[in-house]
Amino acid sequence: MADALTWIYTLISVLAVSLISLIGLLTLPIKEQKLRSLLLYLVSFSAGGLFADAFIHLIPEAAGGSGSLELKVPIYILSGIITSFILEKLIQWRHCHIPTSEEHPHPFAYMNLFGDGVHNFIDGLVVAGSYIASFPVGVATTLAVVFHEIPQEIGDYGVLLHGGFSKDKALLFNFLTAVMAVFGALLALALSFYIENFTIFLLSFAAGEFIYIAGSDLVPELHKETEPSKSLLQLVAFIFGVVIILALILFE
Repeated sequence: MADALTWIYTLISVLAVSLISLIGLLTLPIKEQKLRSLLLYLVSFSAGGLFADAFIHLIPEAAGGSGSLELKVPIYILSGIITSFILEKLIQWRHCHIPTSEEHPHPFAYMNLFGDGVHNFIDGLVVAGSYIASFPVGVATTLAVVFHEIPQEIGDYGVLLHGGFSKDKALLFNFLTAVMAVFGALLALALSFYIENFTIFLLSFAAGEFIYIAGSDLVPELHKETEPSKSLLQLVAFIFGVVIILALILFE
């Protein structure tokens, strides 16, 4: 059951996540080629953070605890993921990659807004469920969501611009879809009063979502870059994302 502090922490966190939708303003002076290069490293950092939060915080919490003995298992799992990442990079260095650039028709922009709204609503559910479990898990999940939202919101902003939206309208609609996280959080907080073991479901669901996003969406995007030096920087950013989430254990 969610107490008053849980409501406050959750709402502050999802509002902070929602405000990230305005980050498109900061990217306007950056040239498109530089922005694309920067986003690859942000995506890499995000993937590391999502994997780490799922295995180190969410799954152990859903299973009933995350003591020092249990910590070995998620670290071993993350080591396997990182090793697989390195091996796949080594294999892909011999392949060519031709980047694609397609203009998005107007209907696609609206479809993107709908999908983004649903995604942000689920983020709100996940953040609230994490804070209901404990404050450290809530902070870790909020950070993982933020890591993911930064490159995603920049991309969504670009999709809306290509879809025919003005800069002001793109920022406004992007922010409105981001606020869906608040409604998701409110629903999760309210349902926690009535549904037994709802937190376990939300944590497990969050872990599954993070693993899916990181594994099927973010990592494949990273593998589109095959230049060794940039791939190495991606790996460093990935590990740094893991370390940031791992460091939060010190506060538990």
